[in-house]
Formats: sequence, structure tokens, C-alpha cells
Amino acid sequence: MNPRYKIPRSVLVVIHTPDLQVLMMERAGWKDFWQSVTGSVADESEPLRDTAIREVREETGVDASRYDLRDWGIENRFEIFKRHQSRYAPGVTHNLEHVFSMEVPEPLEVALDPTEHLGYRWLPYREAAALTISWTNREAILLLPTKRASGPG
Repeated sequence: MNPRYKIPRSVLVVIHTPDLQVLMMERAGWKDFWQSVTGSVADESEPLRDTAIREVREETGVDASRYDLRDWGIENRFEIFKRHQSRYAPGVTHNLEHVFSMEVPEPLEVALDPTEHLGYRWLPYREAAALTISWTNREAILLLPTKRASGPG
């Protein structure tokens, strides 16, 4: 029996409103760990944009194809949290994450998958950045004012 390991390639999607309210979700199984939408590619051939659309739908119930989903062209390499390393093949210690943002017109009601997230909040971007322990998520949130003002992506 071959276990199916996660591929160490993922997306981060920061969902926000025009006035920079950011959706933050609390991870199930990790009290007080708040984050944006994240998720690994389903297979090596899945385009990152498709991964972002799929993960937004799975984690929030929102159809990302209806909104302004922007590829920032930023990739972050980070060490996988020790508590999650068993999900990856032996010897895999780092993940490569591609950053997107998605603007929605107002804070939306979202349908969380209770196996992934316990709750959600819409917060001003600085508060959202301060809430997460993920440095890649924090940096992406803090870049929102610049990325949002840079025009179509």
C-alpha cells in the first residue's frame, strides 16, 4: 500500500474587500492558528490558478471565478511545520507557495469545511496580519495596499 503524500507546492489566497477587510479562518486541530485560504496542488499538472479556485471553493464555498483573482507572481519557500511533515514524503521539509489575492465587493458569508476550519472573521488588514503566525501569510496581507493599487493583475 503506497500512502499518498501531499505535494510540497501550494497556493495562498488572501481574500479581501475594497477597503482591505481580510477573511481569516481558524484551523481545525490547531487552536488560535488563523490563516487565509491555503492548499496544495492536487497533482503535479494542476495549474496554480486552478488550485487557487479549487481551494477557495473547498474552504469557503465561494466561486473564485466570479471575482478578481490576481496572481501576484510571488513564491515563498518555507519550512513545513513539524506537526504537518508526516503528510509529505519522507525527507520533504520545505514547501513552495504561490501567492494570489481575491477581491470581493463586501465581507461574504462563507461555508467552512469543519474538518479544516472552526470559524472565520473579516478583519482590517493590519489586524489580520497580526493574527496569523504564518510569516508568508502575514507578508502577503501587508502587501495588499500596494498590490491592490497596482492595477489589473
